[in-house]
Amino acid sequence: MPQFFQTTNYIQHNWANVTQAVWQKYPNPFASHVLSSDVVERRVDPVTGVMSTTRLFLKKGAIPKWGRSLFNVRDAFILETSTVDPRTQTMTTVTRNLSHKKIMLVEETQTYTPRIDDPINCTQLRTNVRIISNTGWAPIKSRIEGFGLSKFKDNTIRSSKGLMHVLERLKHHQGEVMR
Repeated sequence: MPQFFQTTNYIQHNWANVTQAVWQKYPNPFASHVLSSDVVERRVDPVTGVMSTTRLFLKKGAIPKWGRSLFNVRDAFILETSTVDPRTQTMTTVTRNLSHKKIMLVEETQTYTPRIDDPINCTQLRTNVRIISNTGWAPIKSRIEGFGLSKFKDNTIRSSKGLMHVLERLKHHQGEVMR
């Protein structure tokens, strides 16, 4: 049965800085599994001002010991599509793996908006994840989906630390520019 995960977090930085940090998130010391990041396409709608971007990531794959004899999983390509609407101050990213989709498909949607009760200093991050294995054997399918969910939850901590690292780097750099 597919696994779902949803969480809402608050980042103690304004929306403009957080969205800037998302673009500069890699490399960072908490994401050594990300081997490369490339912008495939970017365009801005001249009427709405909405920027749409497609990025491609290459990441190191991970598989539990029990699955190594069944699957030969190596690096994985990940596709991210995003929109940034400066008028509504909403950034949405949708990330999904292109590699190994039959073994496990992971689709993550993240939405960044100013926090309603503190829009100047705080950004709300809402994350929704769907994990589906399309392998034919039910016992393995369930274990793969469970592994994917567990791994995703563990990675959210590293991802948050990576984003905070970039935000601090940007804050430090902005302080140097203002001197």
